Amino acid sequence: MALTRPKGSKIYVMDFMFHGQRIRETTGMSSITRAREVQAKRKQALRDGSAGIRKALAPRLLSTAAEDWTDAKKVTWSASMCSVANHALAHLLPVLGRKLVVDIEATDVSKYQKTRLKQGASNGTVNIEVKALRQIMIKCRAWERIKPDVVMLPEREDVGRALTPDEESMLLYECGQSRSRILLPFVTLALETGARFDTIRTLQWSNIDFANRCLKFGKDKTAAGTGRTIPLNQRAIETLTFWAQNFPKRLPHHYVFPCEACRQSGTEETFGFTGSPVYDTDPLQPIGDIKTAWETAKRRTKRQCPSCKNGVVVDKKESDKGFICEACHLEFDELPAGVNVRFHDLRHTAVSRMVAARVPLPIIAKIVGWSTGTMAKMAARYGHFAMEELRGAAEAMSAPKIEAGSPQIPPQSEVKNLGSKPN
Repeated sequence: MALTRPKGSKIYVMDFMFHGQRIRETTGMSSITRAREVQAKRKQALRDGSAGIRKALAPRLLSTAAEDWTDAKKVTWSASMCSVANHALAHLLPVLGRKLVVDIEATDVSKYQKTRLKQGASNGTVNIEVKALRQIMIKCRAWERIKPDVVMLPEREDVGRALTPDEESMLLYECGQSRSRILLPFVTLALETGARFDTIRTLQWSNIDFANRCLKFGKDKTAAGTGRTIPLNQRAIETLTFWAQNFPKRLPHHYVFPCEACRQSGTEETFGFTGSPVYDTDPLQPIGDIKTAWETAKRRTKRQCPSCKNGVVVDKKESDKGFICEACHLEFDELPAGVNVRFHDLRHTAVSRMVAARVPLPIIAKIVGWSTGTMAKMAARYGHFAMEELRGAAEAMSAPKIEAGSPQIPPQSEVKNLGSKPN
């Protein structure tokens, strides 16, 4: 086997055998000397490959490597994951994008972390951005070099809380008063199943088994949560049954919470609209967001009187500052706190109530979609207990009461000697 030039061509072709396989490729060279060099490099590359030696990657800018990384991941990423990655890169690339990946040091990562913290970013947000950088550098085989010196920022494990029964009642009442008809059943289902926002948002009618009172979830954030089937409690099944009456022509592939628009308050009087404020319902598309209706309902809870529970807190007359309850006439300098929670706190509430009811952890994990490996950690993070619940647990540690005169009680002389040094 040798270097040859096909008839009519000035380019040499290498032709040789390697491990019983014939290799016949062009060298791209018209010079016999350069063609021999190309052939020697090609043979060495084949020997390295058979020995498990990986070819060193050419140095690349972080911006270029990040673009290739996102393009490769988009196939498997959900829309929310793409949004998280783009948000992380929007902060990373202006600072480190012009650096070669192989030139990035642990000190650069540390400086970046300090800068982002000064800008007001939380530890969790900065860690997400550094994790994105880590994935890009792993792909470029450059992370192991700086891995021992990179320290992730500590994150709070106590973020989130559970609603009290009074807060839940206030919140659901205001959700029921919302112009968005979706808000109340959406929030109720979140409380009664502990499901995540996107999991509920993308539910289809085929996921609900009314006969067996079960709900089969579709794609979830974790593999353990995807495709799980859980039973529906009484309030959940009644909510879904009532909600289904709004869609008599629904089909299995239609979304339970479809995309629809809602007119703003006051448009009926201004433009003379009549009937429901909801319009343009598209059952083939899931609702995009409920943020406006959700935040409005939470703001309205501040107008509920915490004293009489039924009165509405209104502004005092123009000449007076502060607020007053129309029912019990209790005065306030500032509006009551209301219900200030995140949507994800509804999941915390569901889990906390199951933990407080002594539901076994494997069953909780199955319902909310935790993996076996993270079950105990998640239970500790999501379990929120009132002081009375903790007090009851503390009382359970006390020894049972023993009646006076019982043989289990030692004589008084022995009691006095307890703790004394033995003779």
